[in-house]
Amino acid sequence: MANYKTCKKCGALLGGDDIAIYRKLVTRNADEFFCIDCLAEYYNTTREVIEERIAYYRKSGECTLFR
Repeated sequence: MANYKTCKKCGALLGGDDIAIYRKLVTRNADEFFCIDCLAEYYNTTREVIEERIAYYRKSGECTLFR
């Protein structure tokens, strides 16, 4: 069953950005998601790097996940 409410690793509540960036970086077909912090850990980077990527996609206007 799809879980759009909580992180599949830590159980944190998810927002739209959590879901959108997971779909952009991992797989568009996902029905379970990591929060931004767990996604950063998954990619061995920082939350700030993920947030910068979100800002980039939103500003570009090219990605439908961030409109």
